[in-house]
Amino acid sequence: MSLPVAEAIRTAPLITGLSTRLLTVPLQRSWGAEAPENHVIVTEIHTDDGGSGYGFSWTPTIGPQAVKALLDYDIAPFITGLPAHPELVWDQLWKRLHEAGGGGLTTIAMAGVDLALWDLQARRAQTSVTGLLGQRQESAEVYGSGVNLHYPLDELVAQTERWVAAGHRAVKIKVGKPDIREDAERVAAVRSVLGPDRKLMIDANQRWDLPTALKALDVLTEYGLEWLEEPLRADDLWAYRRLRRHSPVPIALGENLHTIYRFRDFINAEAVDIIQPNIVRVGGITPFRRIAELAPTNSIRVMPHLLPELSGQLALTLAEPTLVEDVEDASFERLGILAGPSPVRFANSRLTLTDRPGLGLRFRTANDAKNR
Repeated sequence: MSLPVAEAIRTAPLITGLSTRLLTVPLQRSWGAEAPENHVIVTEIHTDDGGSGYGFSWTPTIGPQAVKALLDYDIAPFITGLPAHPELVWDQLWKRLHEAGGGGLTTIAMAGVDLALWDLQARRAQTSVTGLLGQRQESAEVYGSGVNLHYPLDELVAQTERWVAAGHRAVKIKVGKPDIREDAERVAAVRSVLGPDRKLMIDANQRWDLPTALKALDVLTEYGLEWLEEPLRADDLWAYRRLRRHSPVPIALGENLHTIYRFRDFINAEAVDIIQPNIVRVGGITPFRRIAELAPTNSIRVMPHLLPELSGQLALTLAEPTLVEDVEDASFERLGILAGPSPVRFANSRLTLTDRPGLGLRFRTANDAKNR
């Protein structure tokens, strides 16, 4: 352990408690019958010097009550009394929870602790988390994204027109219709609105097997794709390796990889061009930073997944410029669940920091939003 880290742990206050509450908020634009709402588990860590740190866990569909229970009954008692140092707590907590699963609900729950501890540490340093980690980019490009496979073609075209009007130079749409000819019709219509110079990404959300993905690429490659995202089951390393070997389009994945070990496996197998860690699903800022460090020496790009108020802040700390995903009307600010201004600002398809202390994310109370 280096001396600066050892000193930071020695002088850190001790954790005295963790409180949680569950917010469930309807989406303004439904992500389909299976995902009409999002769930945010708000976390607050208290320390023996009177400090507080604020974070959250998040899941669009599965397990919000399970995440909250894990935080309340297993995580809170274990971290009480530990130094409030995010990396130390993360490593000890991951070992503690590993028998319940190395990723998934365990790392989603851990993110609530990790984010709160980074928020606390930045507040103690009287800076933002971005400032604490070291800001390397003044701004980041934002791309328009939509959970839109269920949209009729005219709605998809209208959404694309809104993205163009907003100034986006890159957009992403869903593919994976039962008939590839319908996907081709939709991709062609979107490309027609975008013109030849804007970037177009497609996301199949694990809907294809390897033969279907190869056939889809034969049909869709002509539309000038920036990347093909998660075409196969996320854990099918063998198939992804075969796909990337034959794909003329860069392969992106990572929203459903939950540990640095799985990201390392896919990179070492030469199965991916772009990694997309979701900061909450991997367990917070601590593991996200470790995963991002795998990219430069392997000629891999990092594109954080969803949650622009969080991903945008971390994007500004990366050595290389990246794209920040903004699903239409699904940011915390647009959903109306923040108690104050957003910590990031969107303008002219760029994201900048508002320089609020910590993560700058405080969520509305039960009186202001549907609370379970």
